Amino acid sequence: MSDPAPVQHFIRTIIEADLTSGKHAAIATRFPPEPNGYLHIGHAKSICLNFGLARDYQGTCNLRFDDTNPEKETEEYAGAIQEDVRWLGFEWNGEVRWASDYFPALYEYAQELIDKGLAYVDDLTPEEMREYRGTLTQPGRASPCRNRAPEENRDLFQRMKAGEFPDGSRTLRARIDMASPNINLRDPVIYRIKRAHHIRTGDQWCIYPMYDYTHCISDALENITHSLCTLEFEDHRPLYDWVLDQLSVPSHPRQIEFSRLELHYTVTSKRKLNQLVTQGHVAGWDDPRMPTIHGMRRRGYTPAGIREFTRRIGISKSENVVDMAVLEGAIREDLETKVPRVMAVLNPLKVVLTNYQEGVTTSRGAGFHPSHPEFGEREVPISREIWIEQDDFAENPPAGWQRLTPGGEARLRYSYVIQCEEVVKDAEGRVVELRCCIDHETLGKNPVGRKVKGVIHWVSAAHALPIEARLYDRLFLDPEPDGHKGRDFLEFINPGSLTVVSGWAEACVNAAAPETRYQFERLGYFCADRFDHKPGERLAFNRTVTLKDSWAKEQA
Repeated sequence: MSDPAPVQHFIRTIIEADLTSGKHAAIATRFPPEPNGYLHIGHAKSICLNFGLARDYQGTCNLRFDDTNPEKETEEYAGAIQEDVRWLGFEWNGEVRWASDYFPALYEYAQELIDKGLAYVDDLTPEEMREYRGTLTQPGRASPCRNRAPEENRDLFQRMKAGEFPDGSRTLRARIDMASPNINLRDPVIYRIKRAHHIRTGDQWCIYPMYDYTHCISDALENITHSLCTLEFEDHRPLYDWVLDQLSVPSHPRQIEFSRLELHYTVTSKRKLNQLVTQGHVAGWDDPRMPTIHGMRRRGYTPAGIREFTRRIGISKSENVVDMAVLEGAIREDLETKVPRVMAVLNPLKVVLTNYQEGVTTSRGAGFHPSHPEFGEREVPISREIWIEQDDFAENPPAGWQRLTPGGEARLRYSYVIQCEEVVKDAEGRVVELRCCIDHETLGKNPVGRKVKGVIHWVSAAHALPIEARLYDRLFLDPEPDGHKGRDFLEFINPGSLTVVSGWAEACVNAAAPETRYQFERLGYFCADRFDHKPGERLAFNRTVTLKDSWAKEQA
């Protein structure tokens, strides 16, 4: 993997200072997703940050699943996350780690807190706990159970583990400060009773640790040096430090927060993404309109393009709201130099070449990329009937029109200049066919005595292959679909986010494997679908991005 030089940011400055001072001989980061959904573009930012820092400073990065909420977690999600990390170009340190690997240790650490008088078993209901917690302006009140003796708390906690109490009837809480201005320190719950089958431990446990308690200890047990998370966890940092300060853990990582990514014209809430899937607004988590890594991959986005996007948007503590055009631009620039170019027609209009002569009208070879001769070339065959785009003909052309008109000329890309002699219409007056003549003296050279400006793409009807093209656009019409108080984000779904058309492409795409990318000249960048594209049988291509960013102009 060869990416551009990284952009300096405040986390790099911290790491470099720690390495220079000798505080750490090497850095260790981690990426800790919960396997309760597919990863999205925001996670890609975190993946590139954590794994990228480990790579750049010759450190390590662990992949650790936060599997403390068994009701929502599945092996499917865990497998997809591992696939996404590798597809983006990264490899984790050693084996995959799981928070559940540490359940026995977490239980022992909880008993250590109990013995120190720093944790207690509480009988309050969730509703009572909310009432006792207080507000941002009023301190909380102590639970009647707060002063239980350590011996009683240890006994009750062991009985919680043994399954003696109903779900939700008791919790284990850290004993910190009910008057703290930081609500996270008002005796937070660190264990709850929940009888739920776990994807890895089965029914071994009926108590599960909370994320804030689990995460910091997991970091410490793995000797993480820099625990990077998004800004919503900034208020949780005092709890992170408090837990580690009370326990005999092998290390005390430093938590550092950065701003999360907010991408215009999409949503990144897992709950809302799941809603799009379950309510059928999209075809699944890997629908190419989704901001999931699986969806972006299926659409044809490249790992290098996504990594470049995360490099461009940077890392800071300030608001990180980015327009979709920045992501599309990074993808477009990566594809520009890496993919072959071929011709396809997606809105076909038949053209009959009236003076086509077998053995006289010939074909030319054409390179797959003007700047990369190493990509090779293919033959561009011609026949008596060809397909052009409907949009490349106008009966009454606007000023400056440089394509076909009645009586006008245009050059066929890599082939002859043709002139439109006759326009054939159906009973409703729609143009269904053009009859054109070839200037046989113009193969590979300009006509004598006149200048032809227009060049149009085309395919030979006798040689072209039928394709299905999925034309994807932004899933939402509003840049912030979930930013309107009192309105459902689903109101802003773009009804034109997917258009499926039948077209024709050069025969050279027939053997393209799934995920092969092309530029269809003048139409955009396309990718053979991961699952629906069957070489030699069904050719299905997803439009990744258009050749230019036309969205802003269209919405103006």
